[in-house]
Amino acid sequence: MKSNITQISLSLALLMLFACKGSDKREKAIVQQDTIPVKVISLLAENADGEVATSGYFTTNDETLLSFKNGGVINRIYVKEGDKVSRGQVLATVNPTEISSQAQQVQLSYQKALRDYERADKLYKDSVATLEQLQNAKTMLDVAKKQLQSAKFNESYTTINATVSGYVLRKLANEGQIVGPGTPVLQINGASEGNWVLKVGLSDKQWSALKVGDRAVITADALAGKTLQAKVSRKSESIDPQSGTFGLELSLNEPVKGLAAGMFGKANIYPSKKQSAYVIPYDALLDGGENEGYVFVTSDNQVAKKVKVQLGAVQKDKIVITGGLEEASSVIISGSAYLTDGSRIKVIK
Repeated sequence: MKSNITQISLSLALLMLFACKGSDKREKAIVQQDTIPVKVISLLAENADGEVATSGYFTTNDETLLSFKNGGVINRIYVKEGDKVSRGQVLATVNPTEISSQAQQVQLSYQKALRDYERADKLYKDSVATLEQLQNAKTMLDVAKKQLQSAKFNESYTTINATVSGYVLRKLANEGQIVGPGTPVLQINGASEGNWVLKVGLSDKQWSALKVGDRAVITADALAGKTLQAKVSRKSESIDPQSGTFGLELSLNEPVKGLAAGMFGKANIYPSKKQSAYVIPYDALLDGGENEGYVFVTSDNQVAKKVKVQLGAVQKDKIVITGGLEEASSVIISGSAYLTDGSRIKVIK
């Protein structure tokens, strides 16, 4: 009886042992089945070029809105949009009737003040008029003289003249229209003098990385792939409320023919100030946006972790990462498409 019980116990123990071994094998098989093979590269911070890629439109740095100093009825506009103009050329005139009439009135007032002063001066010499009367007459004469100067000045500004040699960009009024003092009538630029710039918009981070004098390379489809050398000539000190970007101007190093105001251009700007960053293969990037994206990293070569990174310049098949990888030792460059945050991985060569 005891021998039978012993045999049964031994058999149960053997069955439990085999069951445990089978369970371990199944768990290992499940782990191996859920483990995703990946390739990784070690991360090492280096001085990245920090190239800033952007785009904008060509214009000149002397675009000017022209207007009449005094309001009135526009008499003639001698140019239309797109016309070439020369410095000093008459572009538009206002009807001079009202201004001329005012100038004549002031002229008559000046002549009367002059007669009054001369009469007061004679009477004073004859001891008929007092010194105070003579001084008052002199004051009225000086006031009339200044008013006459002002009237003649206004009379000379009944025309609009081109301030630079260039082109008419916009005509903002028409003949016969009544305009007030300072109301824009024409917009011109100095394109003929070669003062072309490319205006671009940047994020605050890109803007802060650049300074005046940094080198840039510009291309435009309209120039058949020609490369233009330029430099940063101006940085805006405030944000553009319409675009939400910080403005920057790139001046061309030499005059270029074939440009027109509003023409589209692309630019690569190279900051003189180097920055510490990581350079990884472009294929390692997931869900990339304009300034940020995601990558998978690992610190123990066993578990993948999804992290958010800040993007820098794109360099052929690589991309600069300016932030987000400070706590990682390796980044996964192959097999990322099959991973989720916390996936088990197996590093292969």
